Amino acid sequence: MSREQRRNARFDDCGYVEVKGLSTLPGILNDISLKGCKVRFPIPVHVDMENDYELRIKVMNQDEMTSLFLISHPQWVKTVDGQTEVGFTFLRSPGTLALEDYIKHLDLDMQDDDSIFNLIIEPQPVFVSC
Repeated sequence: MSREQRRNARFDDCGYVEVKGLSTLPGILNDISLKGCKVRFPIPVHVDMENDYELRIKVMNQDEMTSLFLISHPQWVKTVDGQTEVGFTFLRSPGTLALEDYIKHLDLDMQDDDSIFNLIIEPQPVFVSC
């Protein structure tokens, strides 16, 4: 599914994700939205597609480490080169309000970044010879 067809904006982000009952090693957060996230584990993991999982997502929020505690359900699994990627959908959790605040922070940061890039007049370097 392309990003343009999504109902909620996804933000490329990085952080660590601990998943109870899935892996002893933390996964790496690839992207996140209000409704879900994509996590990559450095090892093959077996995901029970009927099970709900507790995620502890550790991310940087305004120069400090923040932990989001979310209950999730796996939507898809892909294993490539000994690594496993999992797409999770978030369920209503105690950390839902903290997630909403974090997504608002990411959205504001993205808008600030866009405004900086709009100041660039010529994206290609111009070399001046003397």
